[in-house]
Amino acid sequence: MSRFLDTNVVVHAFDRADPAKQSVAIRLLEAGDRLIVSTRVLLETWWVLTRRLAQPLYEDHASEAIDHLNALPVVSTDPELVRRAIATGRRSDIAAWDALIIEAARSGGCRRVLSEDLRSEQDFDGVVVENPFAT
Repeated sequence: MSRFLDTNVVVHAFDRADPAKQSVAIRLLEAGDRLIVSTRVLLETWWVLTRRLAQPLYEDHASEAIDHLNALPVVSTDPELVRRAIATGRRSDIAAWDALIIEAARSGGCRRVLSEDLRSEQDFDGVVVENPFAT
């Protein structure tokens, strides 16, 4: 079964602020099998890596990280995906950005979203959130 990676999981692989989370994220990315991302995750990852970390990556290094993520299946954001995300956000009372992650996962055939931003084990009509950093 494929699992969808949220931005925060990817970013932890590059963020030295929390070595335990970094280790988990690196293991997930190195395993690589059956992981899916979206165009939103790619763009947000680049932004966070270059602008939001305490020790930001150089833009060229962040671009290399995105190139590696592009080796995974990538769900593109299109108008239909946005429409479904808006509906999911309204129905589930979550932010549109988070709903876009849920709907991208669904489009990619994922039943699990790896994220620490949403409540772990929350079920969005068959797409379940899993916090890979929970102990």
